[in-house]
Formats: sequence, structure tokens, C-alpha cells
Amino acid sequence: MSLNEALKKRTVRNRTNAAAFYLAAGLCLAPGLMAEPITLTGITEPIADVTLSTSVPGIVGAWNHKEGDFVKEGEAVIELDKRLEELESQRRKLGMDHLKDEMEALDTLYKKSSISVKKEDLRKAETDYKTARVEFEMAAEQLRKRTVFSPCAGHIVEILRDVGEACQAYQPLIRVVDSRQCYFVSNLESAHAARLKPDQTVKLEVETGAGAIKVDGKVVFLSPVVDAASGLQKIRVLFDNSKGVVRPGLAGRLILD
Repeated sequence: MSLNEALKKRTVRNRTNAAAFYLAAGLCLAPGLMAEPITLTGITEPIADVTLSTSVPGIVGAWNHKEGDFVKEGEAVIELDKRLEELESQRRKLGMDHLKDEMEALDTLYKKSSISVKKEDLRKAETDYKTARVEFEMAAEQLRKRTVFSPCAGHIVEILRDVGEACQAYQPLIRVVDSRQCYFVSNLESAHAARLKPDQTVKLEVETGAGAIKVDGKVVFLSPVVDAASGLQKIRVLFDNSKGVVRPGLAGRLILD
């Protein structure tokens, strides 16, 4: 075989290997041209989806909102029957206030040298007051547990117990969803995930009731590990849904240029 023939075969082999590499990477063989966009499927999720319950059993006393209402973070949404807890809290507060007055009176007398007050009596009064204050705070905490507060802003999408019904501790009572921002969640092959990085802006195509729309999203989570069984890597892309066009739970697509 001549030197020229050997060089030609080597050139053909190198071009074939290069073509295989570019195809595996999803790139175009023609210099200066972009590859065809890759579409990767996933699901949309709300930024917050919480099911609320109480840590104590009781009877549902009142709903402060109905299904479909928007609630603010920290707003009371459910109240259990709490009359006994209210009375107990009041009783503890009266006792605490009385002992506080006694302690302050003894302290005033102790500071006056003309009147003899034992230091032990003052210390006992201080201890009694501090004990009563702790008991009042415990009663107030028991009263607070009779009300369920929303940990996030969002819409009430489900009420699971009516007023007058009994509920057990940690039994689901209400579901609150914040869909003003949503996630696109997908599990990608590592080769595709390698083309993404945190805070990268990407193009999404998400389903709505009236069809698909295109939105921009930001990569907020890129799993540092690959699932050994499937070889897939999880990602989360955050996108704006302040107009409520997207209904979380519908499918979406990530478009890689």
C-alpha cells in the first residue's frame, strides 16, 4: 500500500470517528450550524403544596375560608373547639398576675431598710411567679394548637373535614397550593443533564387548558448524583405562573438548543 493510500484511509477513519462523536453530543456536523433542538418531557408542579393538620385531636369548630380562597402566609384557616383551653389560659394568667403583684410588693418592701423582709421569702415569691408564668405559657401553647395556620400563601384546593366533625392528631384537614410559581421536573439522561448548570435560563413548553405555551425558566436544582438503576439525573426548573395560566400537574417539555 502506497503512502498516499494509507493517508487517505486514515483521513476517512478520522472523519468517521469525528462524525460519531458529534452525533453522540447532539451537535451538527456542518461548521457554524446548530443541531436540531432536543425536546425532553417532564411534569409541572406548584412551588408549594402542603396538607395541613393539627397535633391534637378535637372537633372542627370553624373554617375561616372556603375552597378556592387565597390565604396569606401565617393566616388562620381552621379552628378546633377551644373553649376549655381558653378558660384554662385565662385561669393561669390570673394566677400568674397575682403572684407577680405579690413578688413586686415584697421586692419593694425588701429594698426599704426600715421594714424587715426575709430574703428567702422574696426568692420564694420569685420562684412561684416564674413557675406560674411557665404554666401560663404552656396553657397558651395548648390553646394555640387548636388553630391551624397556613405555612405559605396559596389557594385552598381541598377541605377534608366539615365543621362539627371529629379529627385525630395529624389527620389531614386542608390542602393549600401556591401555583404562582411552578417547577418543571424531569429525569434526564446524564448526557443531556451535562448541558445544564444551576441558574441557567432555559426554554420550556408547558401545557395549559387551551394548549401549550412557551415560557422561560431557570434551573434551580440539578441532582449531584445519577440514579444507578435508570441512569437518569433529576432536575428542577422554576418558571413564573403569576397569571395562573398553567395548571400544575400537566406535562411540560424542556427544549435544548
